[in-house]
Amino acid sequence: MSDPYEVLGVARTASQDEIKKAYRALAKKLHPDVNPGNKTVEQRFKEISAAYDLLSDKERRRQFDAGEIGADGSPRHQDPFRHQYRQGSAGGFDFGAGGIDIDDLFSDLFGRGRRAGARHQASPKGQDLTFTVTIPFLDAMRGGSHRVSLFSGKTLDVNVPPGAEDGQRLRLKGQGMPGPEGGVAGDAFVEIQVEPHPYMRREGLDVHLDLPVTLPEAVLGAKVKVPTIDGMVSATVPPGSNSGTVLRLKGRGVMASKGGRRGDQYVKLRVTLPENVDDKLAVFLRDWKPAPDYNPRKKLKLD
Repeated sequence: MSDPYEVLGVARTASQDEIKKAYRALAKKLHPDVNPGNKTVEQRFKEISAAYDLLSDKERRRQFDAGEIGADGSPRHQDPFRHQYRQGSAGGFDFGAGGIDIDDLFSDLFGRGRRAGARHQASPKGQDLTFTVTIPFLDAMRGGSHRVSLFSGKTLDVNVPPGAEDGQRLRLKGQGMPGPEGGVAGDAFVEIQVEPHPYMRREGLDVHLDLPVTLPEAVLGAKVKVPTIDGMVSATVPPGSNSGTVLRLKGRGVMASKGGRRGDQYVKLRVTLPENVDDKLAVFLRDWKPAPDYNPRKKLKLD
């Protein structure tokens, strides 16, 4: 892989948010689902995924910037078992730069291949990959199985935990690129993007919803059906409710990632008149006389 900064088109001083933004913009344009059968685009998507996987990890990014690992994540290090020596002024051996390779010396003296054993290292791990999947709001809140297509064409059912958040990453062990020289395969990381809901929104573990109610329901009170992430439930609108009155549905929010605790749902009432007001309602309102001290705008006075 080329320089990951160049692959994503960001400066080496880019913030984590800038790196994430650049990756998302490229991923939307180059995703294989958007370009089916285009091998060039597919390879490019693999490159940006690998680059983002390296740079989104603060420790691996630091190691790359320091020259400790390469762009493919493999370590750049010297063989700790190779030593060199030179004869010192006192007749002893001073290990340091220059001179004869001590592994060669032991091999010549004892006829044993120490170098092969001493230099044996595990084959490097394969490259990790990052995928981005978009999940509907309710699926993310409820959790469940979500199918992901890998570059190899293999499909996996990924277990999305209840309450999954936008930007959350799931790890698929051993589903990355094959390891070179017979090394173990890398991992695949699935980054979740949660689609916005048309009328629900999440704030922490709580869910918020604006609920239209009729004028009679607000004035007289009523039992109404309210949508939640679990389906429709019944709620009571108290008599004399105004627009802005908030009802709390305890335990109808999002499940905490570690389980046990669950948030609430807050329902804000919005009194809504029909598009066409009929004559009966108009006549009633003309004849209705509020109390003399009734002024819904009295708190807006500036004096």
